[in-house]
Formats: sequence, C-alpha cells, structure tokens
Amino acid sequence: MGFSLTGTHVIFFIAAVIVAGMVSGVFIAVTMNVTTSLQNRGDRVKEQLDTDFAIINDPDIIPMTGNYYIFYLKNIGGVKLTTTNQTFQVFIDGDLISSPYYYFGNSSIPAEGVTNLYVNTTLTSGDHMLRIVGPQAVDKDFTFMK
Repeated sequence: MGFSLTGTHVIFFIAAVIVAGMVSGVFIAVTMNVTTSLQNRGDRVKEQLDTDFAIINDPDIIPMTGNYYIFYLKNIGGVKLTTTNQTFQVFIDGDLISSPYYYFGNSSIPAEGVTNLYVNTTLTSGDHMLRIVGPQAVDKDFTFMK
C-alpha cells in the first residue's frame, strides 16, 4: 500500500516548515541590515550635531593685529574641535583663503571654548561675507563691515 493521507500531510508540513524557516531567515537578515544602517546614520547625525561652532564677533568692529583680522570662533557643540588649516576652510566674499594666510590661536577648542582665527587679507571698505567650513561640513556665514 502507498502513502496514506497522513504521510502526504507530514511531507507538506515539513516542506512548509522548511520554507517558513528560509523566509524568516531572509527577513532577519534584511531587518539586521536595516537596523545597522539606521544606527550608522544616527551616529553620523549625532556626530554632526555635536560638531557646531559660531562666529561671535561684533560685525561692525573687526579687530586687527598687524595685517591679520581677528575673528572669534566659539565651539557650541558637544565635542572638542581640532582647529587646523586641514579641518577648517576660510572664505571671504566667496574667495578661498589659502592656508598660509590664516591660522588659529589654539590647536583645539573644548566644548563652550573660544579661539581666535587670524586671517591675513586685504579688504576694501564696505560689507564682506566670511564663511568658515569646519568638520562634518558644518559651515557658518558672518557678514561684517570694514
């Protein structure tokens, strides 16, 4: 005598369990990939939010020492900022200032700390725009008068 109805049901049941196991394995892998991706993106957003600074000069009075204009940079983020010519780029009126023509008073700024940015450039009278681009592509604009 051949397979009975019960034997056929057992074969279909085992096949269904195997297929369900494979499908759940795929779902687990996809869920883990999505979870890891979201966690990485969240870490990047947190790092970018922790990296923030402000230019706190009086826009009408920019102090000078020798040929250098002095701008005050305050770290308003939650992490220490490294202040070098490789981590910050300086633009005035849309022109990139070459790295030999600016430097920072300190090599880093602790959270809530302030440092000086010295920029050697020639400016005409009138309004000017300073743009500083820092780590994590955080940038700040500052309009001032000379």
